Amino acid sequence: MPKFCANLSFLWNEHSFIDRFAAAAKAGFKGVEYLFPYDFDKDQIREQLDRHKLVQVLHNLPAGDWANGERGIGCHPARVGEFQDGVGKAIEYATALGCKQLNCLAGLCPDDPEDRQRAAFVANLKFAALKTKEAGIKLLIEPINTIDIPGFYLNTSRQALELIDEVGSENIFLQYDIYHMQIMEGDLARTIEKNLARIPHMQLADNPGRNEPGTGEINYPFLFGHLDRIGYAGWIGCEYKPKTTTDAGLGWVQRYL
Repeated sequence: MPKFCANLSFLWNEHSFIDRFAAAAKAGFKGVEYLFPYDFDKDQIREQLDRHKLVQVLHNLPAGDWANGERGIGCHPARVGEFQDGVGKAIEYATALGCKQLNCLAGLCPDDPEDRQRAAFVANLKFAALKTKEAGIKLLIEPINTIDIPGFYLNTSRQALELIDEVGSENIFLQYDIYHMQIMEGDLARTIEKNLARIPHMQLADNPGRNEPGTGEINYPFLFGHLDRIGYAGWIGCEYKPKTTTDAGLGWVQRYL
């Protein structure tokens, strides 16, 4: 069956970030992911992972000024140097935390012409794919829906796969977020199966509402069974907004943990 990791940027928000590691382990999770580790000391996070026997599954590259609405800088031609510095910082953290996957957020489209945005993103991904490969880390890119984040550069799995082909590296992959792709394109089961070899990591939430599985329209029991049948071997990050409290909404995952 699929392996589930807790997204600590979304779950147990009633606790401090550092206290969420203990909460995830107590709930039965064996792995964690989150948006960013950079506000915390690497050794402090590593101590939590070791204490609670958790795998650090994934985190994102630095994504600009997140608090003020930025959602990545990968497609920004004027910020290539900042992007490259961020790749180095992300690799430093991932190496210290034993994290084998880094996600690159494309960002909101800047004012530059689309061809310059694409050229910048492709060049940045070539740089990041090479540097992460040297460090033994997979680079991922993630399409995001246009309702939650209007103006985001990367919106569909097809667009992401075309970019991956253009980059031409064996070390760049598709992070498939079930929630975002249900909104943007549907046909989840067949898309995942067709591109299984290119999807090392997935994330979930139900739709509408971005709450836990079982609260919306996605048939998660079928989808989990499908992933098992086709041999999906990666993690699935629980990146959803609990409808009430995190613990109250974990009933859906107990059979899988």
